[in-house]
Amino acid sequence: MTTQIFQASTLYGTATLAAALDSGCFGPADRRILLVCNNSTTPETTPALDQAPGFEKLRDRFDDVISYNETIFPFHPGGWAPRVDDMPLWERFLRHEWRLGDDDVELAVESIQVNPSLALGQIFTGAPVTVYADGLMSYGPTRNKIDPLVGTRVDRVLHLDLVPGLKPLLLTEFGVEGEVVPTAAFTKVLADLGPTDSGDAALPDVEEPALLLGQYLSALEILTPEQEDHLHVRMLRGAAALGHTKVVFKPHPSAPASFTRSLEREAQKLKVELTVLDTPVLAEVLYQRMRPALVVGCFSTALLTARALYGLPVARIGTEVLLEQVTPYENSNRIPVTIVDALLPELGDRAAVEEQRRGMDVEELGALVRAVGFAMQPKILPRLRSEVEGWLARHQNPRTLRYFKRRRLTSLALPGGVPAQLAFIPRNATVRRVARKARSLRRGARD
Repeated sequence: MTTQIFQASTLYGTATLAAALDSGCFGPADRRILLVCNNSTTPETTPALDQAPGFEKLRDRFDDVISYNETIFPFHPGGWAPRVDDMPLWERFLRHEWRLGDDDVELAVESIQVNPSLALGQIFTGAPVTVYADGLMSYGPTRNKIDPLVGTRVDRVLHLDLVPGLKPLLLTEFGVEGEVVPTAAFTKVLADLGPTDSGDAALPDVEEPALLLGQYLSALEILTPEQEDHLHVRMLRGAAALGHTKVVFKPHPSAPASFTRSLEREAQKLKVELTVLDTPVLAEVLYQRMRPALVVGCFSTALLTARALYGLPVARIGTEVLLEQVTPYENSNRIPVTIVDALLPELGDRAAVEEQRRGMDVEELGALVRAVGFAMQPKILPRLRSEVEGWLARHQNPRTLRYFKRRRLTSLALPGGVPAQLAFIPRNATVRRVARKARSLRRGARD
């Protein structure tokens, strides 16, 4: 007997799994379990994905739906992992609770580098693992080193073809290949979700608006609440400047209501008809229902699904700030920001937006992503050093160097960093003291 366990935390991820199953990406199994993980900060007060509108259209792909939260209660899925000595006990417990018996288990998980996916991979020690990714992070490097006892059991990375021709870096240190979930299968699953979604009737009846995508970046401590509020206002102003008089704002489900007040005030000033969605719904459902005239966002994966899967015009805004403020350098959000910045037109560039002018071609973008990925995780991707050195040596210009920190390049001895003979200066207290004194004297002389 073979049981396949599909771990999921979002409706979007479940739709990706459904498309993969419909396309035959998984072999036959005697039983298929959807293991629902509610990774929100307070799962007790936040509905899980199996309570989301539209889930019932995905339910029939699975024999059973099991709550991981209930199984490990009172622990939180994202913060708990069994001790090494306790793993055999936990495997016996889970086999009993989930009625697995002596079945051969196959796993399909989201982010293998963190819990709960990592915990599942460690508990079921003999299970082959498929990692599936529905976002742009799969194009970047593995976030941290993974135990080879888990990493060597990963046989592939399933991903959506959001940037056709671009290959994921995720888990390539284990020789894992990427495998594309067919786009037609994924859009078909989403089409099934849209018209029968129980929240569909509550969607605004607005045709071809400009759709603004909120991401709640302040919760990730990437921006301050004030900066994110200003970013949303910039989105609205940019859309209005392009002549859009109907605008729909899709806030992040966890964002506070206060985020929309500045937008509402600005819409009145600009005489723009603003609609704020108060129903949690996938952006892709809105693409089908509204056919937006323009989709605006910062670095949301939904920007790429709009362009690659639905052929909608898109525009980015704020990526120049994010390239500076995403910290530390190895933050996994850096690759999505880099891809969106390099590929999509900037909202303030009218000609680029109207013509949907593309940035880098896929070959250039692939080289950039590998270079940034190596700078993020040089110990995980040491094989890329010679390629990245050569690429940086040939691309010393402001357009490409904006994706790197000079200090990072210096610490890795890569082209574009501070010359080796001058590298001691930022760390030399005497030199810094003399420089401060010189600046003080110069200001005094001017005064």
